[in-house]
Amino acid sequence: MELDDTLVDRFVADGFVHLPGAFGRDVADECRDLLWTATGCAADDPATWTRPVVRIPGMAQPPFRAVATTPVLHAAFDRLVGPGRWVPRAGLGTFPVRFPHPDDPGDAGWHVEASYAGPDGAPRTNLRSRGRALLMLFLFSDVGPDDAPTRIRVGSHLDVAPLLAPYGDDGAEFVALAGDAVPASDGRPVAFATGAAGDVYLVHPFVVHAAQPHRGTAPRFMAQPPLEPTGLLDLSGTDPTPVEQAVLDGLAAAGLSPSRTG
Repeated sequence: MELDDTLVDRFVADGFVHLPGAFGRDVADECRDLLWTATGCAADDPATWTRPVVRIPGMAQPPFRAVATTPVLHAAFDRLVGPGRWVPRAGLGTFPVRFPHPDDPGDAGWHVEASYAGPDGAPRTNLRSRGRALLMLFLFSDVGPDDAPTRIRVGSHLDVAPLLAPYGDDGAEFVALAGDAVPASDGRPVAFATGAAGDVYLVHPFVVHAAQPHRGTAPRFMAQPPLEPTGLLDLSGTDPTPVEQAVLDGLAAAGLSPSRTG
């Protein structure tokens, strides 16, 4: 699936784009088999599904490398982030595998993803998005409305950009940013990252999003790795990338310009 101008404009306005069939269902099945082994649970024995979520830090076997490097994805990275401005991935992670379970998973709060550690070790995010060009959601199982799809506040990245502006390159700590970004984006509509195994969502790094409990019957397998940048966002150029344009639009809506931030 090629990102045409209409889809790029939607990414800038909404903060995400859905790529159906970004990798093959056959390789998704291979990856899911490897993930089942890593969970220590049995696919045919729900009695082994004893936790609401099992986190697998990373996988770099050949099927995962193939998933991360499809021509469709590389073309989309070039379109949204810019050619030569992203680091190719050799694998994927983290995998929050969510199981049907009555317990609260304990990680379903709204937030903005942090991308680097500050001097004190606390996770941070800054206006030029150090360490993260995109948040990506790779679906390795079919995900319906009851299967714990990631919740996305549509357009919330536009609210977050002006909140980050006062922090400059030092950035805001994860908890402090969530404390501002969650109420600021409360009125935004919510979209759900549903789809088929092989689909990928490419998400702006400033989008407010959240997990949720699994209410279905089959475990959900997904990876949520970052796409790492080769540098920082350039908010002063004359030809901004779609990721940069969204930040500029958010600042402009708040009456700010890049020269008046930090």
